[in-house]
Amino acid sequence: MARVSHAKKARAETRMPPEEDPEFQIAPMIDILLVLLVFFMSISSTEVLQKTEGINLPVAKDAKDAGKTEGQTIVNILWADITNSGSILLDEKKYDVAEGLTAPLAAKVQANPKMRVLIRADKKVRYEYLKQVMIVAGRAGVGNVTFSVVDKEPGAK
Repeated sequence: MARVSHAKKARAETRMPPEEDPEFQIAPMIDILLVLLVFFMSISSTEVLQKTEGINLPVAKDAKDAGKTEGQTIVNILWADITNSGSILLDEKKYDVAEGLTAPLAAKVQANPKMRVLIRADKKVRYEYLKQVMIVAGRAGVGNVTFSVVDKEPGAK
């Protein structure tokens, strides 16, 4: 019997003591989170935050989110009260009449038949002017037209 207890004692002495639970390292976790934050900020859509100088979007309290923005073309329509005339911006190019949009929109529709046009019109734009833009979009083959609005007045809480 003495021999068995001696063998157990020898085995216990040669074994490594149990490791303590590892400590949670917060600094590497913060580094990873910051890298992920920068990554997601860099790939996020800038169209959501797009703001064109001179456009005050109309208010629609019951507006709904349009969903995905893939395959979308933005048409900005500005209105000048002084001259009582409008101008259209498409891909950083300015057009004074809606008919000028036919060729660029038709080319975009040919590249992507499911393309959507997002119209960002100033709330002062006359309906007749906006109607011309929608007619031209239809002639170019655009089947999906969406309007951009805000859900509350700027500066309201």
